[in-house]
Amino acid sequence: MDNRPIGIFDSGLGGLTVLREIIKEDPNENIIFFGDTARFPYGPRDLKEVRVFALSIADFLYRQNVKLIVIACNTATASALPDIRAGFDIPVTGVIEAGARTACAATISKRVGVIATKGTVESRAYDNAMAKIDKSIKLFSNAAPLLVEYVEKGTLEGKMLEETIAGYLEPLFREDIDALILGCTHFPLIEESISKCCDGKVKVISSAIETAKEVRSILKQNNIENDGFSKPKRIFYETGNTSKFFSVGKMFLGEEIKEVIKVELKI
Repeated sequence: MDNRPIGIFDSGLGGLTVLREIIKEDPNENIIFFGDTARFPYGPRDLKEVRVFALSIADFLYRQNVKLIVIACNTATASALPDIRAGFDIPVTGVIEAGARTACAATISKRVGVIATKGTVESRAYDNAMAKIDKSIKLFSNAAPLLVEYVEKGTLEGKMLEETIAGYLEPLFREDIDALILGCTHFPLIEESISKCCDGKVKVISSAIETAKEVRSILKQNNIENDGFSKPKRIFYETGNTSKFFSVGKMFLGEEIKEVIKVELKI
């Protein structure tokens, strides 16, 4: 048993969808969430720059005595997961490997689609992750930046959103995919609209849900589960000055966030 907190970080608040699923899987765990809201979004940034940001945040969380680091951002996972794993003596997981494994298990046609940020698509992180599992599977990717903007604005349904989703998915449908990975932690909030567009013909896979299952497995395998005797604590940090952490954060997490601690990182 280990009552130290789990550390979770994202470029902004999308990673709160991962936190939400982790709470469902492991309600007794203490959690520290870090949103790099001052430098959001990571998607359009150079991956080398994102790697520097991610390592700095991981170091901050490690100094808070976390027992596990969850990179709740696809772009940060793509740019920095191996380096963070190599740099710290605690388990580290991201949001790409779990989603890739689930997609490989779900596809029958061996044709899988992914919608994500520009940075994640260009990194080919999902391509590499899936190739390690099954080289016969073909992956088709499409960057969907406008969907991030819709979610940030709180537009989670409606005709305009559905038309935008359809525009991003149409090229993937033409490739006859039968599984679709939501390769951005914002997208679970519009999963219903995405599933509607898929019309039951394509299995939609949430990286947030699959990552939470991965966290559950890591805690058990390493015997670092919380003993559950005390009320779990959740601490929230952010780097921005004018973010909508309280209003938008509630949308992602599904419950009130009462306090957010402002922190500045040197890098």
